[in-house]
Amino acid sequence: MKRKVLLIYTGGTIGMEKDYTTGSLVPFDFSTIFRRIPEMNLLDCEVSVHPFENPVDSSDMGPREWRMIADWITINYDAYDGFLILHGTDTMSYTASALSFMLKNLGKPVILTGSQLPIGDLRTDAKENLLTSLYYASHYEDDEAVIREVAIYFEYKLLRGNRSLKYSAEFFDAYQSPNYPILGQSGVHLNIDKDQLWKPNGTFELDTYLNENVIFYRIFPGMNFESLLEFKTPEAIVLQVFGSGTIFNSEKTMDVLQQLRKRGIEIIVISQCVSGGISFGKYSNSNIFSKIGAVSGKDMTAESAITKVMHLLGNPKYQGTFADSFIKNICGEVTEDFQ
Repeated sequence: MKRKVLLIYTGGTIGMEKDYTTGSLVPFDFSTIFRRIPEMNLLDCEVSVHPFENPVDSSDMGPREWRMIADWITINYDAYDGFLILHGTDTMSYTASALSFMLKNLGKPVILTGSQLPIGDLRTDAKENLLTSLYYASHYEDDEAVIREVAIYFEYKLLRGNRSLKYSAEFFDAYQSPNYPILGQSGVHLNIDKDQLWKPNGTFELDTYLNENVIFYRIFPGMNFESLLEFKTPEAIVLQVFGSGTIFNSEKTMDVLQQLRKRGIEIIVISQCVSGGISFGKYSNSNIFSKIGAVSGKDMTAESAITKVMHLLGNPKYQGTFADSFIKNICGEVTEDFQ
């Protein structure tokens, strides 16, 4: 029996072709994808295509589009064995992270991929990314999906979606998962490291709650830290600080952070380092965060921390305080015992 995969095309370079009149890239008619990549007809799975009516550049992707994708997967959840989302590369990690929180207890693979060059380009990376992603999206053993989470496949590597980040705009190998092992790798053989896969505990459930009153703020030496107080509406600030959690050791810093907390604003601390994470108390300049009741983002990526805050902030489906919910490992996005 052939597995059924729903391919959702949202936009991005993978679905572009060059307009030789203007020299610009424009979306092509995605219904012609089987003609452009005839190898898709040779795969041991049936592929149905659902393109966005108006393809979206990845820089325009946001909560509205995340909900659209999550809703469409839920509507078609029982009809398909797996889902493949074609997406622009610049914000793919944000979408993957958001979907990982919204699509709870997945029993089927949801794979995202894209490309650095358009499908029609002679040197394109689109074909391999697309074909191998379809394999992963349709991979079952003993009538059970092997992958039951949101993942990104790009340039021979399968990564957990909420652990991934785009680190290169130049190379085909554009994504990394610095704080979690890769889930699989394609070469002569297509491999999956089953020990690293997320194992859901429960039945599939959709939760599209997202609170957009979140600010992301990166500190830097010599900055005017009081400018944080100029933000009037945020309910949470994701603060990206130095190293393992250090910040300026001054009365002004403490005063600003305390004022923010008195307003009821949650402060979530993540690291500017690509690898590693936050460890309150490791250095004295991190103790300030414990004093004001900030929440450690541990080894989460910025993309995952931001979307997790959006999902949890005021969400009635979570019991206890925001901090209690945030420190939990919901779907593999954080190392709970990270020190």
